[in-house]
Amino acid sequence: MTMTDPLGDMLTRIRNAQMRRKSKVNTPASKLRANVLDVLKSEGYIRGYAAVEFDAGKSEFEIELKYYDGEPVIKEIHRVSKPGRRVYTSVGNIPRVANGLGVTILSTPKGVMADHTARDENVGGEVLCRVF
Repeated sequence: MTMTDPLGDMLTRIRNAQMRRKSKVNTPASKLRANVLDVLKSEGYIRGYAAVEFDAGKSEFEIELKYYDGEPVIKEIHRVSKPGRRVYTSVGNIPRVANGLGVTILSTPKGVMADHTARDENVGGEVLCRVF
């Protein structure tokens, strides 16, 4: 069976693992997931991730989750653009999350980036998710 929303699946795995206070979570690997994980790592929401290769040519990412004083660093993580309804925005209308405390992750022609980077680069794109 094929997965219709791989990025949504990864975000749900992260959300569920943090509710159970897990230190690591695995998810199938893809370029888009790697790019989103790079943004999450650079913004300080996860400790990091590593690719795990299997002999059948399959690979997974092992994501190290981050906690502060026993509480998850990620308070909420939501998918915005879904396969049934894509959401695009121009650079002037990029939404701010929690008055600038959170981050919106966008897929732009210049790559996957956080909202403040997209404003600096003066590009809009597809709103993938928002994290706070």
